[in-house]
Amino acid sequence: MFPDRRSRDFLEPDVIARLAHIPLHARRPMLGSIAGRHASPHRGASVEFAEYRKYVPGDDLRRLDWRAYGRSDRFYVKEFEADTNLRCCLVIDASGSMNFGAPPAAKIDYARKIAATIAYLAVQQGDAVGLSQIAQDGVRTIPPRRNPAHLMLLFDTLEALRPAGEAQLIAALHEIAETVRQRALIIVISDFFADPNALRGCFEHFRFRRHDVALFHLLDPLELRFDLARPFRFLDLEGGPSVFAEPAEIAERYRAALDSYLAGLRKAVLETAIDYQRVLMSEPYDQVLLRFLIGRARGHANR
Repeated sequence: MFPDRRSRDFLEPDVIARLAHIPLHARRPMLGSIAGRHASPHRGASVEFAEYRKYVPGDDLRRLDWRAYGRSDRFYVKEFEADTNLRCCLVIDASGSMNFGAPPAAKIDYARKIAATIAYLAVQQGDAVGLSQIAQDGVRTIPPRRNPAHLMLLFDTLEALRPAGEAQLIAALHEIAETVRQRALIIVISDFFADPNALRGCFEHFRFRRHDVALFHLLDPLELRFDLARPFRFLDLEGGPSVFAEPAEIAERYRAALDSYLAGLRKAVLETAIDYQRVLMSEPYDQVLLRFLIGRARGHANR
């Protein structure tokens, strides 16, 4: 592991050891600054043949295919897929609702574990990682870097993260889509409390900017079951008014609204080709990450 003098509750060496052999792949060609394991939209040096093109003056003569010349009496140059490194931008929702969750872990604790583990794995394979927090006062961003010292800065930032208030999720996602100028893998970790149609607009913005986007949608099992047995005072963790209600009287309407929301979000991610991970926080986070990494590895192998 990279040297770190501080113990991190959200970073588990045994989990990293189990996941380290599975590479983090991008689903779209990336634009990096050094050679790496990810496909680039440009042609370059690699072992993977891409196509032939006609020779033009100035081309490297070492790339001429003499067999093709013998068959056609014309000069052709071999093009190969170029490989580059990845820019991974982790985005964490720091609104007050991320404090929700059954003991001992809230959504923000689960988000820290996912973000820290992905950051470690990405830097370990030579990729650059950055972090954006969507907070009530706007988006706070640490630009991507690929060195171990930068990784420690990300861990310190994650550790200090304290969700509070209402964050403008939709506006923040549009801002991130526009300000991350170079193609990147953007991983958003949130409970996505927003209108699915508005979220779809964000996904289309990311797609227009040619980013590869993955969502980790955190849901507490209680949010799905809503099996409360006595009257409760429901608090808005993002600053709205509290409501005292009998769960049995509102359960049917709550489940109908939840089903409509989840169906709308599912439709939005399918139609915009977003990598969507619905995460029940009762599931160990290492299993969630294993499924995520294997799914991307299979997609990379089938390209």
